Amino acid sequence: MTNTTTPVWLQEMLPFAKAAWKQSQFSQPTTIQNESIPLVLEGKDVIAEAPTGSGKTLAYLLPMLQSIDTNKKHTQVLILASSHELVMQIHQEVQTWSKNSGVQSATLIGGANVKRQIEKLKKKPQLVIGTPGRVFELMQKKKLKAHEIKTIVLDEADQLLVPEHIKMVQNIIKSTLKERQILLYSATLPEEVEKTASEFMKSPKIVRVKEEAQKPDVEHLYIPCEDRDKVEVLRKLAHTDHFKGLAFMRDIGNLNVYAEKLRYKGIDLGVLHSDAKKEQRAKALRGYRNGEYHLLLATDVAARGIDIQDITHIVNFDVPKDFSSYVHRAGRTARVGSSSGVVISLVNPVEEKRLKKIARDHDFPLMRSEIIKGKLQYR
Repeated sequence: MTNTTTPVWLQEMLPFAKAAWKQSQFSQPTTIQNESIPLVLEGKDVIAEAPTGSGKTLAYLLPMLQSIDTNKKHTQVLILASSHELVMQIHQEVQTWSKNSGVQSATLIGGANVKRQIEKLKKKPQLVIGTPGRVFELMQKKKLKAHEIKTIVLDEADQLLVPEHIKMVQNIIKSTLKERQILLYSATLPEEVEKTASEFMKSPKIVRVKEEAQKPDVEHLYIPCEDRDKVEVLRKLAHTDHFKGLAFMRDIGNLNVYAEKLRYKGIDLGVLHSDAKKEQRAKALRGYRNGEYHLLLATDVAARGIDIQDITHIVNFDVPKDFSSYVHRAGRTARVGSSSGVVISLVNPVEEKRLKKIARDHDFPLMRSEIIKGKLQYR
């Protein structure tokens, strides 16, 4: 890439960030990175909406890492995320992109050993990533110094500004300096979420990216079947060629029952849901990443933030309730840097109507399919 096409912010990155960029082998920044990074570097508050897998994490992380003063040994940046998995995913990115920068980071997750986390904070990390409950708890204990934080990031903001988390998030923000910078990033930002956010932000700049120029190729399919047949259809799907699938289910109880049925039928799989212990969730993700099994059953919240490059199939075992949920699920395949993916919904007659309405209202092609002799066939 020549300097004539290289954005100014990319040319002016610090040496550690330039080295990480070179090693990543990205040919060029994504749209959300190009549009929001200059605003973040200017110190503006930003509300950013861009498709899942379009490089949002890096869109706030690169300017954040640039702004941290490594000579100051206190927390300067706080990143809030709604799930354990998303916190760990962000931390992985931080470690990759902050190599040789001198930036120290730490994670604060509910359910994990609090004493150990307090020990981490004693090392005075400049960047902290955490779930709202645990972050606020440690602020109240005066172990995390809120008045030293100059930037707060809400990752997957639509999951943070919901009744379950909103009060905690507001309390965290109120504890920090008035002259702070707030950044919100998400794949979907409903109007009410944007309205709530603007109440505690200063004239935020709004960046909306509908789709990437180098948009990955995603096929949207559905297989009509009765509820009682869905497990068998999923078993057949898991046996199709080059399958590495993430299957979404709404109910944790059903997820556990179906997991046992599939294991009984000889399918190796992992499960990911909020009732599982932190170690179990980490083990499930690790086994899936390492290829020990090719099917992961998950609920929506638990799967937020999963960034695994080679997921080939997203399976909607239960059709999502709305387009926003569909987008977040679909975005787990064909991540930026990957070529293609398949989203396939297993639908009973009621779900088929709902899915077709979602596709019609949001103008994406939907094809009926079936499994014949171990292969997906389109009709």
